[in-house]
Amino acid sequence: MASALEQTFQPPPEAEAFYVEGLKLLARCKIPFLLSGTYAVTSYTGVVRPTKDLDIFCKAGDYPRILSYFQAKGFGISVEDERWLARVCQDRYFFDVIYAAKTGEIAVTEDWFEDAPEIEVYGTKVRITKPTELVWSKIFVQDRYRYDGADVAHVILKQADAIDWKKLMTYMELHWEVLLSHLVNFRYIYPSERDRIPRWVMDELVSRLQAHMQMPPPHVKVCRGRLFSPRDYVTDITEWGYADIVGKGIEERHDPVH
Repeated sequence: MASALEQTFQPPPEAEAFYVEGLKLLARCKIPFLLSGTYAVTSYTGVVRPTKDLDIFCKAGDYPRILSYFQAKGFGISVEDERWLARVCQDRYFFDVIYAAKTGEIAVTEDWFEDAPEIEVYGTKVRITKPTELVWSKIFVQDRYRYDGADVAHVILKQADAIDWKKLMTYMELHWEVLLSHLVNFRYIYPSERDRIPRWVMDELVSRLQAHMQMPPPHVKVCRGRLFSPRDYVTDITEWGYADIVGKGIEERHDPVH
């Protein structure tokens, strides 16, 4: 019988069959991986919603092994972006294999797997990303069609004590303003829960903001918006003269490799 978690998501039968087989094969291949995304959010917060895929995190050195393993089993594979993302698919269903940040400065490491909680999904026991890494993985998802800010707020609300705030600050060192914006949002959403965020974190980030406001404008015009959405900030790069920090190049699409 399906668990309450599985019943809530209610994927189409053919999608469920793909997820069941995919997770069983991942468990059998003995390559370390973590389940993230909606399943992890639900496990930590109780918030449920439909999902169209699985988010699998692994180390960069392991993603080719996972893809090769599934290719040998007859699945389609593709490298969506060598910097951080690959995919395993069957018909129109797929799961993402993620091994780094879009920008490449942070990669999945052995530390991610230490003390990672275990849950059961579709009859397979899997480890899920820890709250710290889950927040980090969702903090940049802000575009016209998808915004994961509510996930970030809910994980902070329910798992603040389990978040390694020093590590999260390290992850967000180059992008501390993004973290600050989410924490300000959290304070606004939950005014009675503001103390869930350690005071030293807010003091440090506000201090950085105050110091940064004294800086002169940079000489190079940069748009970092494509960290949030490759689509929504194209005009800034192609017409308005801003330097790009990340984004899609000219895609050469291939059919998934079988």
